[in-house]
Amino acid sequence: MLTYSDLVTQLLIFFVMLFALSGAATEDQLKKIKQKIDAYVLQNNLQNVVSTEITQKSGLVISLREKLMFDSGKADIHDEAKKVLTDIIALLKEDPNRVAIEGHTDNVPIHTPEFPSNWELSTARATNVTRYLIEQLQFAPKRLSSAGYGEYQPIAPNDTEQNRAINRRVDIIVRRLDLDEMRHWREKLRQAAKAVVGQ
Repeated sequence: MLTYSDLVTQLLIFFVMLFALSGAATEDQLKKIKQKIDAYVLQNNLQNVVSTEITQKSGLVISLREKLMFDSGKADIHDEAKKVLTDIIALLKEDPNRVAIEGHTDNVPIHTPEFPSNWELSTARATNVTRYLIEQLQFAPKRLSSAGYGEYQPIAPNDTEQNRAINRRVDIIVRRLDLDEMRHWREKLRQAAKAVVGQ
């Protein structure tokens, strides 16, 4: 007779194997999305304003430079950028992973009534992109998060105008499956095992 603890152990082993396989599948999926976006970027001659990278820490990072997205010191999205966002997001809608929108600036201070510092500017830019995805592109809000980092997460030294332009960006990050997701599925399995034993 199969005991409850034996069943839970077997299900846990199954879950770990399934999760490992899904992790590999997620990596493959990220690579496929990256390839599609890279092809789109090349086809539309956007190499100077859109770049992609898969990182171990974050997942798929799609960087959109300020030159494409906004006027200097502003957070209103350019019309041309809206088309690019629409096309890129169409490639992400079917993927179940969470998506983070991150705003970044260079280290040149800003001090306007609307944006007292780079914190406010980067946050407003990330928020405006997030709202555009939800309100205009019907992207699921529960899959999104939004944050502004000011000048504090540069990807190039802020020592030349060219490098500062690289740092002024919005990143769309397709996240890897995280620990919360793993806990969610572990709890689902525990409930399923309990239901089977109770029958």
